[in-house]
Amino acid sequence: MRRFVSWGGLGILTFLRCLVDAQEVEQAVLTKVPEPKDDWDFAKGPTKNSTHNLVFDTVGSFLQHWPNTRYRNGHNIVPGVVPIGTLLYHGTYRDQIPEEPEWTATDPEHAYLFCRSDSGRPGNSANGCWQLTLVTTRPLKVIYFDGSSAAKMRGGPMDSQDLVIWGRVRPEYVMKERERADKLCEWGKRYDLDGFVRMEMDFEIILCDFTAGVKPVSFHNLATVNMDLPPIPPGPRQPPPPSPTSNTTLHLRPSSPGSQRRIAPMFRVVESGSWHNHYPGDTRMQLDYSRMISFYDTDMFPSLQVARAGKGRLNHSLEGIAPSDVLQLQLHLNELLTNDSGVIASGIEWASLIKQIMQRYAESLELLHYILNSTSETDAEGALKQAHRHLTSMLAPYILHAAVPPMDGSTSHSWAAPIFEHCATTHTSHIETISTTLTYSEKLILQAIQGVSKEICRVLVTTWAEGMETDAIAFDLVDTESSPIQELLKTWKLRVEDLMAWLDWSYWRTCHPACSYEEMCYLPTWPFFSHNRGGPRPPLPGLQGSTKPLSRFMTWVQETLTFKTDETPAPSEPHEVWVDPQPSCIRRVEPLDFK
Repeated sequence: MRRFVSWGGLGILTFLRCLVDAQEVEQAVLTKVPEPKDDWDFAKGPTKNSTHNLVFDTVGSFLQHWPNTRYRNGHNIVPGVVPIGTLLYHGTYRDQIPEEPEWTATDPEHAYLFCRSDSGRPGNSANGCWQLTLVTTRPLKVIYFDGSSAAKMRGGPMDSQDLVIWGRVRPEYVMKERERADKLCEWGKRYDLDGFVRMEMDFEIILCDFTAGVKPVSFHNLATVNMDLPPIPPGPRQPPPPSPTSNTTLHLRPSSPGSQRRIAPMFRVVESGSWHNHYPGDTRMQLDYSRMISFYDTDMFPSLQVARAGKGRLNHSLEGIAPSDVLQLQLHLNELLTNDSGVIASGIEWASLIKQIMQRYAESLELLHYILNSTSETDAEGALKQAHRHLTSMLAPYILHAAVPPMDGSTSHSWAAPIFEHCATTHTSHIETISTTLTYSEKLILQAIQGVSKEICRVLVTTWAEGMETDAIAFDLVDTESSPIQELLKTWKLRVEDLMAWLDWSYWRTCHPACSYEEMCYLPTWPFFSHNRGGPRPPLPGLQGSTKPLSRFMTWVQETLTFKTDETPAPSEPHEVWVDPQPSCIRRVEPLDFK
């Protein structure tokens, strides 16, 4: 039996467009669709080594906690400023302004974890602890390392800092924070840098001089809350914990109101970090996108393209970078920080432009994916119709009046190429006219935006055009899995899934179903991993270089993360939380817990 596959009013619209009178034909000539000037071949997707999606996503994630927790291994170095009037916080063990580089937090909850007694006994609350609040008196010049660049973990979070300081990746220095801070500030002196922005549970700034560009607002002796911390994970010769079940939860001893009171400071710093989960992120730092360096720049760092070959994004690191590329990094950094290039930035708000594109497509693509996967195979025709209507609404601003499918049964989609071009260039065509004023970094960002826009529009317009052509030619419909309709549905599903996987936006990595009002969606972040699920990946031993008393929190970090082992324990699950963080709902109302 033959059936005509109707796409609602679209078939009628196509037919009516063909029945134009002479006057309309004349008008159509005047409004003829321009020939595409670029390569708008629907069959050509991104090349295997393209990093447009990676540059786009990392740049669009700057200073946002969620995506930089998911992908800890940062790939960008960005100059910026901390504006005048910004408050910074420093937890310490004595009422004395630091005379050497130290760590400051952008949220007081973060700094409070590092308050400790001046008695030298971690956890002693008799004398309270000290918290210094500073305010910037001028814009502070800083460098931002993206990713979880303050997470003391092997595998890549600190690689970009290593290359700046030592010219090579130094995994044995993961826990040597004192030396790292000193070396960074020593290197930064030649460029008059005031500090370095990094992220762990929340954002922090290594401040090089507590007397330059800042002044004290307050220096209070606070009450100390003894934190009741998780047990230290077993060493390699101890029996492993039992395998987790689906309802296994890491409870931080929430057995009593007193325990909950002690747990609260740790939970609050996780909560404060979550305030900056998504765009615009932590706004207390203002980044200069016109002077950023991306290790996903294949022209500047070709050796990393080889090092990344065959690896998933979670395993991308800077290990394996060639000495010649490190030299290129150092030369380019010097040029950017001394402004030797002489190129003036365009002033374009790149973060806003990237966000516009993400907002335009993130939810719509997710909804399209849902439509294509929410119906049974017996209603494939209905799913395709609904998906096509959704695509039409997504592409409506770009569907040119004169672009209609031919009536000869052609399926090349060439008639839709002008729509493809209009969709892909709508956000950037005006920028190309001023491209001579763009810095090298801005050109890299522009290329990433163009590449991502082109691939999104290629997939969407291809799928939409197939629907239009199907409407025009008709075909046999047999309700079997091998029917053309079933095959078309599978093709559309796969195409959309591949696009979303390539884009890999963290917008889609969230808690499903949504958390209850008493919960928050949490992505495991260093060092709060579920130790009953295998524990964090241990760095090499040594929280070295400091004789100062440690906070109870840092004592736990040292004991937990530096246990000796001959080799890294194999993960107990395929997606161990320290490798591939998975979102889950955790309680924000007592009893507090971390899953």
